[in-house]
Amino acid sequence: MDYFKEREAEINGSLLAVLSGENILFLGPPGTAKTQLAKNICQSIEGGNFFNYLLTSFSTPEELFGPLSLKALEEDEFRRKIDGCLPTAHIALLDEIFKASSAILNSLLTILNEHKYHNGREIVEVPLLSVFGASNEFPDENDSLEALYDRFLFRYRLAYIQEEENFRNLLFRSPEEFKPISSIRISAIYELRAHSKDLPVDPDVEIIITELRKSLQLQEIEISDRRWKKVVQVLKVAACGSGCPTVDRTMVLLLQHMLWSLPEERETIRKTVFEFAISGGISTEKLRQEAEDLQAAVIITLKNELPVKVVCDSCGEEFRLRQEIETHYISHPNHSYTLKAEGPSRIYPYDNLVREIDSLNEAAGKVSTLPQAQKEVFEKELKILADRVERVKYRLEEERELLKNLMEANIWLSTLDRNEALLLHDTRSIELSGLDDVISKSRSMLGLQNRQAQPESRPVKETGRRETEKKEIEKVPVPDSGNNINSFMKGIGSRLKLR
Repeated sequence: MDYFKEREAEINGSLLAVLSGENILFLGPPGTAKTQLAKNICQSIEGGNFFNYLLTSFSTPEELFGPLSLKALEEDEFRRKIDGCLPTAHIALLDEIFKASSAILNSLLTILNEHKYHNGREIVEVPLLSVFGASNEFPDENDSLEALYDRFLFRYRLAYIQEEENFRNLLFRSPEEFKPISSIRISAIYELRAHSKDLPVDPDVEIIITELRKSLQLQEIEISDRRWKKVVQVLKVAACGSGCPTVDRTMVLLLQHMLWSLPEERETIRKTVFEFAISGGISTEKLRQEAEDLQAAVIITLKNELPVKVVCDSCGEEFRLRQEIETHYISHPNHSYTLKAEGPSRIYPYDNLVREIDSLNEAAGKVSTLPQAQKEVFEKELKILADRVERVKYRLEEERELLKNLMEANIWLSTLDRNEALLLHDTRSIELSGLDDVISKSRSMLGLQNRQAQPESRPVKETGRRETEKKEIEKVPVPDSGNNINSFMKGIGSRLKLR
């Protein structure tokens, strides 16, 4: 039976949050299975204590941290009876978390930050693996609430069931109590975290994250250094849990759930993350823009350069640039002009002159009459751009199967993410082929011969490295803790329908 319709990404994120020791926030209306999901995740952890509470603006610290100990008060000590409360939980769900009162916030922030609770004079180590926060709305503009919001690394927007078939199954399926057929020891989770700390990160991933940060900054989306540090460690846990020898580029796709703060940022960040993850840190959108901008510059320059000398028939002034004629026309709208072409000359009013110039440019096949130095500058820029396009195109062509294999090995990606990544990959390959036409057209307008791509100019060493990576995928050395997590994920996946 399928549990949690249309919740594959949220299930994956919940498990990864628990394994990596980070907190997860669900934003959305009530009745979207937030509580049930958190409870069932906890049931899959051996010996895990679950704490669940609905907060209101009137909630008191006693409700979360336990009542005051009367026996301690008799001894003039301020201490709470915390058994069964938040400070002793492994998994906690705090519903309507942003309605917490100021009396609760300080202790809550300490628990989320340091996993410690100050119980009177005693500092209690809190065993929390992860806190699930749920809210119907975003926090108000309040410094304390913003600090609380920032402590949730994973963030998901939940909606009601969209697909009709899933909706029918949800309503009319036979009820069945959730009984996990696979579980994981808490000690295995800590072993996984320890293993993951030394897991190497692919150079590709370092480039992707660096370029991703630059791109988001240009889009006025700032991510704190602390959050970047945390997400890299999460990617290491994800790779270790998948049994991968390194953090590869497919792990970067998970950043879409960890970088956004405002709802309007979600789609921008998701699009940018996919763009850089698929192309290995190079923005194919930026390449396209550069090619189109360069072509526009060529067109503008060629249109400005007159195909033949033009003389004002009224005052005798000579022109070599269209801009000079336009400036002259503004000052002398009644003047007429003569084209100094071979054969008999004709006199043109300004509007007819412009049409004749365009006709001559077109008849000449738009061959450049630019000075040689300017022509060489354009040629150099086009060559650099063509080489970059060729390298990215070749890389995309070469790596499709590798990318597919890497995504299959990545147990944290949803089916939607896998399909979207491959579709984007194929779309980018087609778009890059179209850039060849743009560059070729620009060269033709300049009267340059079009270059033929030389196979030997392609990155041969890169091919060798990719072949090595393919072999590594076929025989992935998996740490013991990774094996535990992998089998756990497969087992729980059969119940929650992760895959």
